[in-house]
Amino acid sequence: MSRNQTKKDVSTKTRRAIIDLLKQQGGMDVMALSSQFSLSGMAIRQHLNALKEEGLVTNKEEARPMGRPTKLWILTPAADRFFPSGYSDLSVSLIHSMKEAFGNEGLDKLLAVRNKNMQEQYLQQLGDTADVRGKLEKLAEIRTNEGYMAEVKEQDDGSLLFIEKHCPICEAAVVCTGLCKNELHLFKTVLGNNIHIERGEYILAGGRNCVYTVRI
Repeated sequence: MSRNQTKKDVSTKTRRAIIDLLKQQGGMDVMALSSQFSLSGMAIRQHLNALKEEGLVTNKEEARPMGRPTKLWILTPAADRFFPSGYSDLSVSLIHSMKEAFGNEGLDKLLAVRNKNMQEQYLQQLGDTADVRGKLEKLAEIRTNEGYMAEVKEQDDGSLLFIEKHCPICEAAVVCTGLCKNELHLFKTVLGNNIHIERGEYILAGGRNCVYTVRI
């Protein structure tokens, strides 16, 4: 393999890693990215500019308490192609077909069956996990394997945030809002009736993530 090809492969891997990190962390400045990759600011800027030319990233300014605003780099919707899509085109087509064949009432019944099956699968995978944090951590693992890039964070007040950074069924959910409504009900069921959970941030409403606050 030539030196130029090796250099190109390394650049490609670095840029994909930058995309993955921005998906996980949201907006980041050059200094933060440099520290993550042990690269100079100039090298990071070159990668970001290359990604920007491909339409995969853009930047915005964020005000800081002191000094000049900071330029944050964020992903564009075009970068979603690097993450699981859940066969979105097929899903959307099937939803339209089901609505045409069975009407909204019939579609709701099909979603209820889907939700019931998912409840059974999740409860089986959660097993005998008893504590709330343990259940959420296991649920995050399950959802991450399904493409949702989920994680759990503890808040200062003791509540827990269940965060999903990617929605592999987003395009299907746009034409069938029942998918998202059923997911909230699904979480409530598998976590237990004594647990209060509500969705604050919502990707379909313009949020960067879907964020659920969980309280006992």
